[in-house]
Amino acid sequence: MDVIWFAFFAVLLIGYFALEGFDLGVGVLLPLLGRTRDGRDRMVAAMAPYVLANEVWLVAVAGTLFGVYPALEGEVLFALYPVVVAMLLSWVLRDAGLWFRRRADGPGWRGFWDAMIAFGSLGLSFGWGMALYAAATGFTASPMHPMGLMLGMVVTLLFAWHGWTFLAWRTPGDFGAVRSGRALAVSGAVAALPVAGVLAGAMPYLVEHTVSAASLNVLSLMVLPFAPIMLGAQLWVWRTFRPGKDAFRLPSFF
Repeated sequence: MDVIWFAFFAVLLIGYFALEGFDLGVGVLLPLLGRTRDGRDRMVAAMAPYVLANEVWLVAVAGTLFGVYPALEGEVLFALYPVVVAMLLSWVLRDAGLWFRRRADGPGWRGFWDAMIAFGSLGLSFGWGMALYAAATGFTASPMHPMGLMLGMVVTLLFAWHGWTFLAWRTPGDFGAVRSGRALAVSGAVAALPVAGVLAGAMPYLVEHTVSAASLNVLSLMVLPFAPIMLGAQLWVWRTFRPGKDAFRLPSFF
């Protein structure tokens, strides 16, 4: 049972990197590719329908971490406290930018919140790289180590490439020539490689810190009914907002 739950946790975290990675990548690229107001609107419109569905994966990751590996909660938060705080602030700023950028008109208002989207996306991307480095060392090394900073840069670049591939798939002709869903799947798999590598090395450590079998049985009864719902919602979003289906219509809350 502990191995099954590790596999479930790994799928959730890899899925988050593969899916939310392109949202963050689009945010990082916003000031680079969105040189005009219309261009930025089109970039946000391309990713907006997927944001909330993709963030559900992170909520599921956090719930699984605290439910299956509660002994790690204090250790992770203590070792990564500055990074976790910075990532939470980045998350708030990124989502606030998505929510508020269209609440008023004017170049100043739009420009400020577009900058918050880019800044928050950059902070989350870079923070994930540093957090992965700390996790790979068993939280014995500082995430601010040069290798941690380098991994932060690598993850940011991978997310940016994933975001560009997503834009080229979602809005063919505007941001690139790639139109194949296969190319998007490849970029998602590559974006998830760092977390997959860390999980492979961390498997013995995580399995050792799993809660009791009785607790896992209770968690299974609580989680299993919701897993198909989350997967079904994800499939619905991808089917509904595939290329050619309201590609540039922003949801009313964005």
